[in-house]
Amino acid sequence: MEQPWLVIGLGNPGEKYAGTRHNAGHLAIDYLAQTQGEQLRRHKTGCQVATLHLGMPGTPGPAVHLAKLDSFMNTSGIPTAKLVKFFGIDPAQNLLIVHDELDLAAYDLRLKRGGGEGGHNGLRSISQNLGTKDYARLRIGIGRPHPRQDPADYVLSRFPRGEQGTLKDALDRAGQAITDVVTMGFVRAQQRVNSQSL
Repeated sequence: MEQPWLVIGLGNPGEKYAGTRHNAGHLAIDYLAQTQGEQLRRHKTGCQVATLHLGMPGTPGPAVHLAKLDSFMNTSGIPTAKLVKFFGIDPAQNLLIVHDELDLAAYDLRLKRGGGEGGHNGLRSISQNLGTKDYARLRIGIGRPHPRQDPADYVLSRFPRGEQGTLKDALDRAGQAITDVVTMGFVRAQQRVNSQSL
């Protein structure tokens, strides 16, 4: 029997932060759940979770637990550790974190396993609480702010209204990337996603 996957989108809770660049992970999870006809619901871990199967028609593939954390970004590790424990997930094998990435061009995607957190507070908290950096990440590029703009203000600002079509395309590709990881395995998915992003 195939092991289930846990796919967690990072972001900040509440209307104030909805649709901001820092919530790219939340947006990707919402979009994928919606396209699969699923709805995230309150879970006993305090997060929002939807369980579904991703795969080709007729071959549903392994169970996938999509989750959005209701903690603030810098404490993402606490609910992540709860979800990992609840679902019995091996972080090195079946955990995928979806997050915004300043060091990638806007709307570009990259898959990565392990390595540093690049100054991302959510990833730092997760690594500390899991006791490992060896987990997969789907990085959604948000680009760099103007040199005069505070990066903190930039990540907490909303995606431009004129770029909603481009954002939708990026979320669509993120959903496909998640599906690829689950159905093809991380290495093959990484080759496909990262070669498309060059």
